[in-house]
Order: sequence, then structure tokens, then C-alpha cells
Amino acid sequence: MGLQQGLVTWFAGVLFLRTLLLSCADVHHYEFFVLESNFTKLCNTTTLLVVNDSYPGPQIRVHRCDTVFVNVHNQGNYGFTIHWHGVKQPRNPWSDGPEFITQCPIQPGTNFTYEIVLSDEIGTLWWHAHSDWTRGSVHGAFIILPAENETYPFPTPDADQTIILESWYDGDYKQIIDDALAAGVSPRQPNAYAINGHVGDTYGCPNDTIFRMLVDSEKIYLLRIINAAMNEHFFFTIANHTLTVVAQDASYVRRFTRDYILISPGQTMDVLVSANRNVGQYYMAIRPFSDSSAAPVDNITTGIFQYTNSEGGLNASLITLPAMTDTDAMINFLDQIRNTNVSQNQGINVPADKDIKTRAFIAIAVNNLPCNTCVLGTRLVASLNNVSFVSPRIDILQAYYNRNMSGVFTEDFPLNPPVFYNFTGDLTNFNTPVAEGTRVIVVNYGEGVEMVLQATQMGAGGSHPIHLHGFSFYWVGTGFGNFNNETDPSTYNLVDPPLINTVHVPGRRWVAIRFFATNPGVWFMHCHLDRHSSWGMDTVLIVRNGRTEETSIRPPPSTMPRCPGT
Repeated sequence: MGLQQGLVTWFAGVLFLRTLLLSCADVHHYEFFVLESNFTKLCNTTTLLVVNDSYPGPQIRVHRCDTVFVNVHNQGNYGFTIHWHGVKQPRNPWSDGPEFITQCPIQPGTNFTYEIVLSDEIGTLWWHAHSDWTRGSVHGAFIILPAENETYPFPTPDADQTIILESWYDGDYKQIIDDALAAGVSPRQPNAYAINGHVGDTYGCPNDTIFRMLVDSEKIYLLRIINAAMNEHFFFTIANHTLTVVAQDASYVRRFTRDYILISPGQTMDVLVSANRNVGQYYMAIRPFSDSSAAPVDNITTGIFQYTNSEGGLNASLITLPAMTDTDAMINFLDQIRNTNVSQNQGINVPADKDIKTRAFIAIAVNNLPCNTCVLGTRLVASLNNVSFVSPRIDILQAYYNRNMSGVFTEDFPLNPPVFYNFTGDLTNFNTPVAEGTRVIVVNYGEGVEMVLQATQMGAGGSHPIHLHGFSFYWVGTGFGNFNNETDPSTYNLVDPPLINTVHVPGRRWVAIRFFATNPGVWFMHCHLDRHSSWGMDTVLIVRNGRTEETSIRPPPSTMPRCPGT
């Protein structure tokens, strides 16, 4: 893309957003009261930290490019933060939410008001706590409807339904990870999986509830599916019905139809389903997918897709889902996802080779470090390019913005692995040195960035959902085995790559992403398998200010939570 074409694309993007702003930009206010509440599932009562006494939490429902203020009151027993997953927050990292990255926790007995600034996001996103494992019970949907006078690029649904997929633990989520980290071992498996807080009819407790979605015959429904699970990718299906995927991560995609979807932790998908079968009741179901030797429990959790005026039992009650280890089903689904050239999407603007100023090749791994107090004499850690991220006690954004704090982070994250090896081969008894640190990537405003994310067989291997805050990025490439920087770039899709915020990096494979760094701030990047993030599979991208006020970080609000000891 030449300079003139690049300027035209940039101007078209600005015009697209300005047109949206002229037609919307309403302001909404929500109150979140976060406190301990009791919930009974699997014939056992558990105390959870939740929002407004509900699991999952309340839904935010607004229109494209609106602004949302959420006043969060901490009435619980420990500090936490909340992240607005997939919202880019232009120039406003202060309200992005990850603990000790962009803010310090909201302490018990205090409150903090987040300002959530929407731009071109459309469809389904979500919000969740971003402290330890608190998000397991503190989460909810963030629905972004079309702007005024804006239409859907597909048949207008008669109604929509949010479907949140979850990991259910009998116990305090924070305590579960705290205990595992202290012992140096992997946290225990969940007791069940849930759909909208219901564990269904497969776990043996007669008191358990099942989620029912009531539908009218011949109507079209838009399912807003969110994977809020802690560590599980999920297959999802509705018996005897086909699913048409129309959006992922709040961006429209080229429509495609399957009898199942695959959705990774952190991802959202908008899916059309027609109630065009015989009137009755049909199972909807989820089961985990895994290509790791540390596999999840292969449970199936059910809901019911129920036609009105249907009587009797379930129709076609046989649940057809891929096997948990079906990697072909995983790849076949991912290969279908493409961007779509519709007016409701911003024009595709993939950085060309000449635009790329920062290239990172990042090896993803699980490792071990010595630990005298741990159960096995070692502890599990995770790393990106052999760096296991250490969360500071003062948030990185404050330290970066104020420039008067030293020792909080260093600007020397390695852009290549310190050691190259057969990343996807047999790594039994192989190990590479791992360093702990708070090391970040720094790029200039506006430059093109390419990251190649390489899954390795270090540890248990398997897939990783990698999420970057503050951006949607183009998923331009993927391939089996080790990335070859001479031949593999020729396979990139620079025509219609999906625009997403969380990319599934399959085991023994690589993916490549590209984006323009046009959002100044401090942005967390991490694996959305929470055990991996807790072990250090994280880093931070800092985008320097541009030359104008409009390309620079906004000043911080005066009400930012204070860091411990300050």
C-alpha cells in the first residue's frame, strides 16, 4: 500500500467513526455492587463474590460508540478490578482495568467509576474482574447494538439471547488459585461447566437447574455466545439445528454455517439460529476441547432450546458434538473465519510489509522453577520468550505516565526467543532457562506491528487463547509446526483476515497478527487460560504518545484507586 492509498484508508476510517459519532454517543450509567452471596449447585452451597447478587452478573446493553459509566462498589472482603473485554478504550487506559497494569485494586469499602468509551465495536463483548481468579464469578455480558439508523448485515433477528459459558467451582475462586500458587502446582479442575449459571442435567444432583431458551416456531434468533470459562475451550451445539456465525469479538465476519462452533476463553461469537424444526424441546450442549496433555474434565453440560407450546420430552435428544480431542474439528472451524466487506465494518486496513516497524516472534511455554517450599520442590511458571511476567505492586500505567517511579518495569522484553529449538517437537527432558521480570514492549504511535505467536510443547503443550487489551488486531496467518520467517509470510491472508481481540493459537502451530499501534497507553497481553496467566504467560505493550493531544493518553481521573502503601 503506497502512502497515498494509506492516507485514503486512514481518512476513510476517520470518516467511518465520525459518521457513527454523529448518529449516537449516548451516555449510560450503571451501578455495580460487588459482594459475597450464596449459590447452591451440585447439591452444595458455595459463597461467591458476585455483582448485584447475580451469577452471571448484570448485562450492559448500549449502542455503538456510546459512553458508559459504571460505578463499582466493593462490598466484599478483598480488592479487585474490572476489565471491559474487547473495548478499545481509545486514549483511556485508566479505565481498562487489569490489576497492577493500569490501576491498583478497588479496596473493600471503596468505589471507583469506570468510563467505558466505545468506538467501532459492534455486537457482543463482555466484562469481568481482572484480579487473580475473581473473574470466575464476577462477569457479565456487554452488548453493543447497532447505532441509530444502522442495520445488521444479515437478516434482522426476531430476538437475541446471551449465552455465557462458565467454569463452576465449589469454592472461592481466589482461594483456589492462591493455594495452587503457594504449593507450586496446577489448580484443581472445576466441578462442572455451566450455561448462564445453570449446570444442567448431567451431574447427578436432582436439584440442579437447566437453562431454557424459549423460542417461537419460524423465528430467527441471534445468540450472543461468550466463553467466560477459566481454562476451557468449548464446542457448542443445538441438536438438529444449524448455527450461522456472523460476528466474532465485536466485528462482523463472513457468514458461515456449521452444526457446532468452537469458542475459546475470552472470545465472543454472534450466531444466528432459526427455529425451523418440529415444535419440541432440543438440547443445547457444550463440551471442552483440548489438544494438551493436561486435559480438562470431559463433561457435557446441557441447556434446552424449547419451542413455545411444546409438550412432553426432548426431541432428537442425542447430543452430537466433536470429541474433546478432535483437532480436525478445531482446525476446520477456525479455517472458516474471515472478515467481511460490509458497510457496518470499518474498512479493512491491514499493515503492509513496508508498514511493519516492530516484529516480535514469541514462543509460548510452561516451565518449572526451583521452590524450596513447594510440594514437589519446583513450581509451575509460564513464559513468553522465556520471561515469566511478575506483577508489580504499583500499576505500570501510573509509573509510565508520571515518570517519577523507578523499578516498576523495564522496557526490554525480548522480541525473539533467547534460544531457538524445535518448538513443536518432542521436548521430553528438555528445558530452557526462564527469567522472572516485569518486562514490556514499547512501540511508537502509529507504527505497524507484527507478532508471530508460536505454540510450543514445553510443559503440557496445547492451545492458548492470547488476548491483547486496547486493540482489535488482524489474524493474518497460521500454520502447522515451527514458523519459518522466509516461507510462511507468503501464506498470509492480507485480503480478508478476521479482526479480533483474542486469537486461538492451536497446539503445535503458530499464528501471526498485525495491527497499527494507534491507541496510546499501557495495554496488557496475556493468555486467557487463567492458570497460565497466573503463572506469568503475560506481557505489556506500551504505545508512546503521538505528536498531538488527540494521539496522546488522556490525563488520569482524580479518583483512581490508591496503590497499597502509597
